Amino acid sequence: MSLFAGTTTYYRQFRPGIPDDVASVLDRAAPARPDGHRRLLDVGTGTGLVAEALLDRFGDIIAVDNDADMLAAAESALRPKLPDGFSLSLVQSTAEDFKPPAGWQAELVTICRAFHWLDQAAVLTLLDEQVAPDGVVAIFGDNSFWAAGSPWKEAVRDVVKSFLGEQRRAGSGTFQHHNRPYSEIMEESPFNEVEEVRVPVQRTWAAESILGYLYSTSFAAPHLFGDRLKEFEGALKHRLADFSDNDTFPEENEFLIRLGRRSKK
Repeated sequence: MSLFAGTTTYYRQFRPGIPDDVASVLDRAAPARPDGHRRLLDVGTGTGLVAEALLDRFGDIIAVDNDADMLAAAESALRPKLPDGFSLSLVQSTAEDFKPPAGWQAELVTICRAFHWLDQAAVLTLLDEQVAPDGVVAIFGDNSFWAAGSPWKEAVRDVVKSFLGEQRRAGSGTFQHHNRPYSEIMEESPFNEVEEVRVPVQRTWAAESILGYLYSTSFAAPHLFGDRLKEFEGALKHRLADFSDNDTFPEENEFLIRLGRRSKK
């Protein structure tokens, strides 16, 4: 079973998209081409949120994910918005097994909210053949609810823990992750010149959108609650009522973008 089994509908509807300011950072980081027809490789595309944000800025996009349901949702959302003359390919593959068409190299590779699932050193090594000589690898994301950061998000995490246990879930297992900064890992790869850019973002949530977001994650997917799902929903709404009397929950977050380039020789 996929780590994200049963989450696709929630993922597409409730996962926050990529802000314009983040898309602009990515756009500016990628080298220009005389014909304007740049190539984007989006690794771990999910339902295509990154590809959607950059759809009119790159003429040739390959978006890769190993989850067929996620790719089907991406196809439905992105294909109707694709500008005339632009190319979009959705490929079911792991990052470790993906091979682009012969001679195809990206000006920009994006890995958003997905690097922690990958064989990181191996993928960065493979990308050395898949990225144009002056191309850029961007590894980025914002903080999940599990990282908390505000009283109401801490309460959300506590309710999840009370139903699913203290350890963060990852589908049927538990989440295993190192604490090494991604920039440090990139510095040991071919893309060892690393620039960090932080983009603040403000959001406002309601109880239903918080539940929808949780159901889009591997740590609180609906199937993990079994026959206690409705009980969980009631408990979460009851707890959130302590923080708002009008079902409004503000969030201060940020995207941390790591831009990796090869050293100039």
